[in-house]
Formats: sequence, C-alpha cells, structure tokens
Amino acid sequence: MSGLFDDALGLKHVARAGWKRVDISSPESVAAHSWGVAWLVMNLSPENVDTEHALKLALIHDLPEVIAGDITPHDGISKADKRALEARAASELFAGRPDIALLWEEYDAGQTTEAKFVKECDALDMALQAIRYGRTTEAKTDEFIASARQKIRTRALLELLEQSIQRCNQ
Repeated sequence: MSGLFDDALGLKHVARAGWKRVDISSPESVAAHSWGVAWLVMNLSPENVDTEHALKLALIHDLPEVIAGDITPHDGISKADKRALEARAASELFAGRPDIALLWEEYDAGQTTEAKFVKECDALDMALQAIRYGRTTEAKTDEFIASARQKIRTRALLELLEQSIQRCNQ
C-alpha cells in the first residue's frame, strides 16, 4: 500500500499542462487542482449529492495522471487514447485497492449524480484558476473559461463562474 501513497504524493509535482502551454511560469500542480475541486465540492454540493462520496471522487479523479501525465486536448491524443492511457495507469496505481479503482471508474464513466457534479466542479476550478491567472499574469486564459462554460450545467456553479468573471472585470 505504501506504493500508492508514494505515487499519490507525486501528483504534487505534476504541473497542469494547460497552464504551461499558455506560458504560466509557475503553474499549479495537478494535486493543487484536485484540492480546488474538493474544496468546491465540499462547499457547493446540492442536497441531491452525497458530499462525502463526491469528495472521494474529487480527491482521486486525476490520480492516474501521476503515471499518464496531464494530457490536454492540444496534445494530439484522441479522447479514446487518453482514456486508455489513464485506465492503464489507474489499473497499475490501484492494484490491490479495488475500492479506489471503483471510485475512479465511477468518476471516469460520469454517470452518477456525484460523478457528474464533480466533473462540473473540475471545470469550474479550471475556470476560476483561469480567471486568477488572467488577472495576475499576461497569459490569455479565455479558452479555459469558454471550455468550462460548455461543461457546467448546474445553475449555482454557472452563477458562481459568472460572478467571478464580473468581479474580475470591475
């Protein structure tokens, strides 16, 4: 089991590739992003979402990236190939931990209420970070906000995003 803990800590050193692509000199790590997603889940879960379960999904949702890397749409890797790379990484990481493997598979499938909500919080965290980087650097981050707007369906999350954009533009 110590291998999984060791590997999970490695996520602190995997930089978010999208931010590097737009020349953020010291981008957040994937682990920092996962914390941001968990923070949003903890604070914004509606009544129909099992918050504790959603938090587990948020904490492990990007863990396979410690092996597969942070693959973005700009990397020239198809969604199917990305999914296969991450699934192999998950299988390797979670060997002997079927409970964690099942959580990752649930998130990846995106069919449960909790997985859908976490995926929206994943997009919202990216957008909020884009707003922050747009305010504090010269980086062009509008594409990240536009991507998030397409993925978020929960009204409260969209309202939070729009309020954050408005505050930034004042």
